[in-house]
Amino acid sequence: MAQNRGDIATVDILASHGPESRIYFEINVPLDPAGLVRDLEALSIVRKVVLVKSIAAIYGKRVIIIGGGAQVGQVAIGAISEADRHNIRGEHISVDTIPLVGEQALADAVRSVPNLPRVRALVLAGSLMGGDIDDAVREVREQGLLVISLNMAGSVPDAADLVVTDPVQAGVMAVMAVADTAKFRIDRLTRRVF
Repeated sequence: MAQNRGDIATVDILASHGPESRIYFEINVPLDPAGLVRDLEALSIVRKVVLVKSIAAIYGKRVIIIGGGAQVGQVAIGAISEADRHNIRGEHISVDTIPLVGEQALADAVRSVPNLPRVRALVLAGSLMGGDIDDAVREVREQGLLVISLNMAGSVPDAADLVVTDPVQAGVMAVMAVADTAKFRIDRLTRRVF
């Protein structure tokens, strides 16, 4: 890969059966990838090389929604509807959800979000979040992740970048904040609670 000036962006072991594994690489190659494909195919340990579009090109940016099931569903309605509007214009934005309860489960989930590929925003949907979840929100914000919180009891709204009362609107605003096709920008807002 280095001989072809390839820069590995992603590695994922997709399947492992017996002595063989299926491995997905996303490699940025400044030149024609045909040389890299030939070199990989020439390796004795490689059975097959398939050139495909990158996951980033297909699924694009990700918005993650975490929290209580009912609120997660409502935020997802807004996020998916807004993503559809931008994806029609050429964006690629996907929305992932995970309904969770419990302080430790939520804090662990928040801390893991920056490790997920292509994530641009996190929405916390619930009626009460604080304690270690607050700490986790502050940690991921320091890593550059945009965090939107529903207006809820607890300290998490104070830790988030943006607080939105309506869950559908929270989903819409999360997608607008990450879409290149939108004019909406968090840093232009004069207030952070809606």
